[in-house]
Amino acid sequence: MVKELEEVVDVPVVHVCTVVPISLTVGANRIDPAIAIPYPLGNPQLNQEEEFALRRSIVEKALQALTTEISEQTVF
Repeated sequence: MVKELEEVVDVPVVHVCTVVPISLTVGANRIDPAIAIPYPLGNPQLNQEEEFALRRSIVEKALQALTTEISEQTVF
C-alpha cells in the first residue's frame, strides 16, 4: 500500500517498520526502522520520559524523511 500511495496518488509516504528487509522487498521508498515487532514505536522497559523521547525521535525522523527528495529506496 505504501508504494501505491506514492505512485498513484503522488503522496510521499514513510514506512515505519521493524523488519527493514521486508520493506525493501515490497518496494517501500522511505523506510524508518522501528524498535521491535511487539513494540514498534516504544519500549516498555523505559520510563515514561525516555519512552516519550524515543517515540518522538522516530516520528521526527519520519517527518524528515517525508521532506527529503530521494531517487531510490532509502533507509533513514
